[in-house]
Amino acid sequence: MNSVFEVQKTIREVLVKILDNYSLEQLNKIPQGFNNNIIWNAAHCVAVQQALVYKLSGLPTMVSKEFIVKYSKGAKPEGDVSQEEVDEIKVLLSTTLQQTKQDFSDALFVNFQEYTTSLGNTIRDVNGALEFNNYHEGLHTGVIMSIRKFV
Repeated sequence: MNSVFEVQKTIREVLVKILDNYSLEQLNKIPQGFNNNIIWNAAHCVAVQQALVYKLSGLPTMVSKEFIVKYSKGAKPEGDVSQEEVDEIKVLLSTTLQQTKQDFSDALFVNFQEYTTSLGNTIRDVNGALEFNNYHEGLHTGVIMSIRKFV
């Protein structure tokens, strides 16, 4: 599973770098033709990783239920996020990955509730959740790359 965590680390580093290189106004801008913005997509990656890996394993998440709801599939930005929120999301991109890696190493993911994604892919265990999560974060990183062209 080391390669899965290495891929996620690379994705998360790319996301942090993007957040570091755009103004708060740019991070919050929703370009015409898009439903969300750069910061929403980055936070969405954190929220979905927590739901896929921790909630489906019956474990407490590292982020609040409100955070997961605010950035869950189908949600949209409800207004601009503050610089403080951006800074929190940047920290979460790193800390949630580090903790997940440690929890995986400590074999905390014993139970798992199967989940079928909107693509029809059934995730049967935490390994599948971690693998699917990388696909998902890669997809949203691509969306962020597209949004960058318009902000």
